[in-house]
Amino acid sequence: METTLRGVGVSHGVAIGEVRHMGTAVLEPPAKQIPSDEAPREQGRARQAVEAVAADLIARGNLAGGEAQHVLEAQAMMAQDPELQADVERRIAVGSSAERAVYDAFASYRALLANAGEYLAGRVADLDDVRNRIVARLLGVPMPGVPDSDEPYVLIARDLAPADTALLDPTLVLGFVTEEGGPTSHSAILARALGVPAVVAMPGAGEITEGTVIAVDGSTGELFVNPSAEKRAELEEAAAARRASLSATSGPGATSDGHKVPLLANVGGPGDVPAALEAGAEGVGLFRTEFLFLDDSAKAPSEEKQVEAYRKVLEAFPEGRVVVRVLDAGADKPLDFLTPADEPNPALGVRGLRSLLDHPDVLQTQLRALAKAAEGLPVHLEVMAPMVADRIDAKAFADACREAGLRAKFGAMVEIPSAALRARSILQEVEFLSLGTNDLAQYTFAADRQVGAVSRLQDPWQPALLDLVAAAADAAKAEGRSCGVCGEAAADPLLACVLTGLGVTSLSMGAASIPYVRATLAKYTLAQCERAAVAARATDTADEARRAAQAVLSGE
Repeated sequence: METTLRGVGVSHGVAIGEVRHMGTAVLEPPAKQIPSDEAPREQGRARQAVEAVAADLIARGNLAGGEAQHVLEAQAMMAQDPELQADVERRIAVGSSAERAVYDAFASYRALLANAGEYLAGRVADLDDVRNRIVARLLGVPMPGVPDSDEPYVLIARDLAPADTALLDPTLVLGFVTEEGGPTSHSAILARALGVPAVVAMPGAGEITEGTVIAVDGSTGELFVNPSAEKRAELEEAAAARRASLSATSGPGATSDGHKVPLLANVGGPGDVPAALEAGAEGVGLFRTEFLFLDDSAKAPSEEKQVEAYRKVLEAFPEGRVVVRVLDAGADKPLDFLTPADEPNPALGVRGLRSLLDHPDVLQTQLRALAKAAEGLPVHLEVMAPMVADRIDAKAFADACREAGLRAKFGAMVEIPSAALRARSILQEVEFLSLGTNDLAQYTFAADRQVGAVSRLQDPWQPALLDLVAAAADAAKAEGRSCGVCGEAAADPLLACVLTGLGVTSLSMGAASIPYVRATLAKYTLAQCERAAVAARATDTADEARRAAQAVLSGE
């Protein structure tokens, strides 16, 4: 009997195949006491297991490259956290075995995250995965991970850790579904990078029996259990139509009546550039520079190292636009040399531009490196600050850029509601705005972007979020400035049309989404996009907004 479940579609495409579930998580080790004279040996075992797991994660990152590499390197740093290691050794010293000490130390750290208001809860899946890998190595049992199979399948998991998602084989894993997670989780971002259809935040998916045939639509978020022949044909026909539409559309992004909407790529380092070029990106709308700083959390990378990495990306887009976000540290990306270790609520504390203004030497080094990297290149370099709250922040950043001798446009990210509401004031100091819709939604709705339980509030179709986008876009238009979107909202082809109708001047996304957005924009006029935007903002829920926009664009 065919049944339908609904989650949040995060990566386009249709997958039809048999279900395979993730391997069983590592069981809780027994709580047994060890003699005191065995403590040194157990402490040594724990250290060796930690180093082996960290090395494995780094190796996986090197294989995966791109966005996945810096995610996995951050996980390796989590495994090697000095405070966690000290806690493990303390527990062993009072009688715990190595595996039990690791299990309990990670459980304690997990509880600390929850007590901090769950602003770091988005990394709980990563934390659990590190724990499971260390405990598995100590117990001598197989690592948790994707199942072995000779035949293609659709993977179902409670959640997917980055180490698993990064190395999925698209020839075997047709698509995946998770019960938890959100549209901006690491798994969702990496799924889009891989081009694997995916749906997240789907409660009940784990109850589907192994071997059951399902159909997953990563565009609509629907899952069909035991789909009928008619439903399979319908889904495959729709997928074929999407592919045909993609191949028929090329060139710069534009509406059907010629209104230009540059389509840019979000990149996490030089490794993401080939995919962006292949997708026809017109430049880079978000160059995340954190990958350079995650190699060593104790100190910032040298100016020379930064120049080398930045120039590789700038050289790839001659005459193109490259928008660089300066270091966005803090909250879920803590750095020992930069961010406070004892903040009770890190996401609402000293992060992003606030951290850099507290450490002007770090900011100046990065800005000088960007200036040197762009020397002699025809690229249009733009540099923006994360987490700008008001005009004072914007002025401080613009002054720092001038002090560093940076010949580029200076901009501000709109991720805090105050920045959207007072965008015109901020534009007295900077030359462009870029909307980070992931964080903007998080702060607008007080809903952690990685917590599946509040994923409906992270839906970028929420009318309140569209209101803030409109406010920022209107302010930019009034000041004769540009206002792009570099959050994951831009990757939704239908929403891309609405954002265009709201007055957004460019869209930046993961490379895999660019062809879908290009093809969809090319179907509609600017006037249609504007009417769809008005219809979406006139509703009260995300689902209503989506349906209203679809109705306008389909001529209903």
